[in-house]
This record gives sequence, structure tokens and C-alpha cells, in this order.
Amino acid sequence: MSTIKGDDAALAVAALQRWFEDLADRGIFTTDASLLVRAWNPWLEAQTGIQATAAIGRPLFELLPSLRDRGLDHYYQDALEGEVRILSERLHKFLIPVSHGSVASGVPDMAQSARIAPLVLDGAVVGTITVIEDVTERVISERELRSQIVASDRARHIAEDASRLKDEFLATLSHEIRTPLNAVLGWSQILRTEHGLKSRAHALEVIERNARAQLKLVEDLLDMARVISGKLRVETQPVDIRDVTAAAIDVVTPAASARKVSIDADLDHGLPLVSGDADRLQQAIWNLLSNAVKFTEPGGRIDVRLTRSSSGVELTVRDTGQGIDAAFLPFVFDRFRQADASASRRHGGLGLGLALTKQIVELHGGSVAVDSPGKDRGTTFTVRIPGTEGASRTTTRDLPLRSSLKLNDIAILLVDDNDDGRDMLGTALRGYGATVHAVASAEEALRMLADSKFAADIVVSDVGMPGLDGYEFIRRIRASKEPAQQRLPAIAVTAYANPDDRVRALTAGYQLHVAKPVDAAGVANAIATLLVR
Repeated sequence: MSTIKGDDAALAVAALQRWFEDLADRGIFTTDASLLVRAWNPWLEAQTGIQATAAIGRPLFELLPSLRDRGLDHYYQDALEGEVRILSERLHKFLIPVSHGSVASGVPDMAQSARIAPLVLDGAVVGTITVIEDVTERVISERELRSQIVASDRARHIAEDASRLKDEFLATLSHEIRTPLNAVLGWSQILRTEHGLKSRAHALEVIERNARAQLKLVEDLLDMARVISGKLRVETQPVDIRDVTAAAIDVVTPAASARKVSIDADLDHGLPLVSGDADRLQQAIWNLLSNAVKFTEPGGRIDVRLTRSSSGVELTVRDTGQGIDAAFLPFVFDRFRQADASASRRHGGLGLGLALTKQIVELHGGSVAVDSPGKDRGTTFTVRIPGTEGASRTTTRDLPLRSSLKLNDIAILLVDDNDDGRDMLGTALRGYGATVHAVASAEEALRMLADSKFAADIVVSDVGMPGLDGYEFIRRIRASKEPAQQRLPAIAVTAYANPDDRVRALTAGYQLHVAKPVDAAGVANAIATLLVR
């Protein structure tokens, strides 16, 4: 295109000046072909502090030297040659006005778009026109939209990860339940069909071991459900953590011996007591030890150290096992997370043990940390629990298990609506010499107690039964007009195993609460202990 100078350009600029002076939402300035500023609208006056009278007639790059400094001067040369340039800059960078030789202050930090175009009259370029628009709101909206997209992507990834973990967990749960169940059902069928089976003792041992494995799965799932719902509770009292740790070691020692893994324990004497729940603490320590046994190869070693710390006690469990990859270390205590969740994994489990350990330790005001140098270089877990100085030293013991226990001349009223469970427990108690009267409902038990010819020394009752449940059953016994029934010892044997269930059973009138599945020897000892009381 050709360029026009002189009066024609001035007339063209003057005509435009009246048109864009009323535009209050954007800045517009024009130059002639010599790049002298010919128009400067009120928006620019307000935003830069430069009045139109001071701007018009000045060379553009004298008025705005930053344009040349930043290499934007060639855009105006392009505009004089008929090209349009669209920029997205920030106003305080695009327009840095100079007043009396110094950079003007007060130029706002504004998001904007700029359009540099040729000014054309009758098909000829007579100068340039620059339009600057405030796009702050749009930029903010776009930024917020990008932020929302990022947040949405993050949420999607989290949801996909959670879904993947759920699928892996369900697959693992199915495997972990079906595997021991397969052994239980398989050996049970063999015992039923092969009466002359020479490995009968082995079959029974396999059935018991796998049934206990299933019980552990159920207990872990229930504990994790309590954690998620905030209902995992600890019954605090002064606890000797040394005794608790020693008990946990005793529990895992057979499994360690079977894998030819040695356990070296160094438990300091004279440690401060801790305020906590001995059973829960033993569960937490047992989880760490069993985890170490599981992931330590035969011939390996587990070192257990219990020492005094500045605030209480510190327990370290260090193994020489397969270690933990650095990428997985941050997720060790996440529930349902496993370093290897594939079908070809070498070790079983639901990935709940370490998550439960963390929750239990934190409920005791402590902390648990993990460290591993890497694959095949072992793992160290460190547990710190605050001490309780000055507390009286007590030891919590289970009911004494007496292998020579006899219940001769003891009449037991056994109440359970489950035929198999009632038959099993009744048979076991008769084996201790007791006389067992087994009934399938609380109503039938009350009728027997109302018979003056019937006498029972103790009641062992299920709780969850149709019709009259075990809670109402014991309340009616305690409300009886007969003093013998009011004082009749009673044990609740129930699958309702939460701490709240125990409190509810004792409040209703039972003296002891035993959770199913029951150990017949434990029930027998509970009966003996309660009768001695």
C-alpha cells in the first residue's frame, strides 16, 4: 500500500478522533505515517496520567520508549506496510509513559490485549491505530477456569485412583477370603468322607489355622470400619509397654520360627508406663512384627529394640527383608495400599495392618515412622509413645487358662439360636465335665428358669436372637422376683464384638462379654472364673 502524508492524514485522524473519544472501555491512539502521535483518547489519559495535549504531536517511541526497548517498534513498521499485529501483554509493560525524562508512576497492573493495525484512507495507509482493551476480568475468569480444570483433573485422578484401589482391594479381599475357605471346606469334606484318614490331626490343624486367618481378616475390616467412622476407641490405663511388646513377640515367634527368621529382642527395664489400651497396643506392635516376618526371607533377622525416649518410650522394629521402594514409602500407612497388588504377588493380606497400627499409635498420642534404604535392604519402623511417669505399675492379664480345668457338677444353661454354634459349645463344655442344658431361644430358657425343678449355676447366652434378644433376656432374669435368678451369673457370648457392645451387655446385666468366634477353653475358664467370684 502507498502512504499519505500531510493535510489528508490530519483530516482522517481528526475524523477518527471525534469517533473514539467517546469510547470509555478501551484505549485508542493513532499515529501518522511518521509515527507521530495524532490521537490519544480519555481512557489512556486516565490510565497513564498523560493528557492528550502532552501526547499529541510527540514521536511515539519518545512518548513510549519501552516499545522500542522491548522490540515492539517493528510491529509499527509492519502496520505501515499494511499488516495487523495482535498482542497480549500487560499494560504496565506495554505502556510505560515518560514524563520529563522519568518513568511515570501509578500505571495499573492490568491484563490487556493490544491490536496494532494500519490506518487506511481511500485504500492508502496514512498511519497506525493501536487499540488497547482491559481484559482483566476475562483473564481472571480464564485463570479461575484453568484452576477449576486442574482441580477437576486432580479430583478425577483421585477418583480413578480410589476406584482402582477399590477394585484391587475387592479382588484381594475375595482372594484372601476364598483361599483359607478353600482349605477349610476341602479338609472338612475329606474328614467326612475318608474315615480312616491317617492325617486327621494335620487336617484339623489346617482347618483351625485357616479359620483363624479368616477371623483376622474380619477383625481388621471391622477395625478399619471403626477408624473410618471415628469409632475406634481405646480403654486407657497405665500399661507396661515392655510386657505388651514381649507378649506381641511371643505371638509371632512361631510364625518366625516356621520361616527360619530369628527375632532378637532388647527390651530395656525401668521404662515409664504409658497411658493406653494394652490390647490395642499389642495389636499395633503385632502388626509391625508380623509384617516384618512376612517380608523377611528365611535366614533373615528381626531386631526389636524398646528404649526410653525424651518423652516416653521408643520402639524400633528393624528387619533384613525385602525393603520398600522409595516411591512407595509415602503410601506405606495408607489403608488398602500394597506395594504389590497383582495376582502374582508373593505375600497375602489386605493392606490394613500398617494403617491400623498408625491409627492406634496416634490414638495413644504417639507417632510411627518408616524408613528403608531401598529394595532388598530391609525396613525400620519406629514407634514413639509418650510416657506416664508416676503411675502405679499394674499388669493386665487375660483370664488364666488352666489346661486341667474341670467343670464337674456345674449346670450350665446355654442359649443360642444357631444350631451349629450351640451344638459345638455345648459339646465342648460337656467335655470339661459340665452339665449343659442347651436351648434355641430366650423364651424357652425363661420357661426352664421358671420351673421350680430346674436349677442352673450359670447362664451362657447369645445376644443376637430372633424374638426376645439376649439383652431383654438378661433384663428379665435380673427383674425376676426370685433372688436366685437376680444373682444368677451370666456370660454373653456374641458376634457383636465392638467395645460399645461389651458395655451394652454388661449394662444389661451380664458379668462377662465373650466375642465370637469363641475359644471353648476360654469360655470354660471364663465360667470357672466367674463362679469363683
